[in-house]
Amino acid sequence: MVRQMRRLAAVLAGTLAAALLSLGTAGPASAAPNPAPAGVDITGVGLSEPLRLRADKQPAHVTAVIEQVNFLGRTGMPSGPKPADLGPKYTIVVLAGETPKQMYDLYPKAVGGPRVFRPAKQPDARKTSAGWFLGRLSMSETLRTAGVPLERQFDTVSGGVGGGERVLPEDTLDPAKDLDEALGDLQHLLLLNVGVMLTITVGLAGIALLIRRRTR
Repeated sequence: MVRQMRRLAAVLAGTLAAALLSLGTAGPASAAPNPAPAGVDITGVGLSEPLRLRADKQPAHVTAVIEQVNFLGRTGMPSGPKPADLGPKYTIVVLAGETPKQMYDLYPKAVGGPRVFRPAKQPDARKTSAGWFLGRLSMSETLRTAGVPLERQFDTVSGGVGGGERVLPEDTLDPAKDLDEALGDLQHLLLLNVGVMLTITVGLAGIALLIRRRTR
């Protein structure tokens, strides 16, 4: 069972890599050969040497890292955050076999959320435009799980390598607490409304009494 799961993950990684590498390179229809095994090289802060991930050995990690960039559109934002707000940079190179194909700069700790920068100059010399993109919230945990020395991020939860989405604190999931707070707020609002109505009523009564005395 474990071997079957690893084989399935490796196939998925290869498929993701093939789909990613084919973006912007559509040509005449032809029988496509089997894609070369996918791989990812990661360099950056805290890594003394490149972190080399290969689909035949770490299929889940390769798939997760590729998912951080496989959703990017053709055109990104022309400028990104200020350099001081970017945080540590990690460059990933997507490979087909051992041939570098695409390169991206990832900033998992950028102010305002993770960022991805796609350089115009790519390893395979294909034509593309430089651009900045908003990254996935799971970027930091995905890189950390793959071996990048990053601190664990507790505002995301992972359902597997590369999975992750922002979650609510546990205390916000208590319906009884929410109901008590709502009833308390409603009670305060009602008391405030009663106080306002009493003030208005007393004021009107005083004005009416004053008018009555002047008209006698």
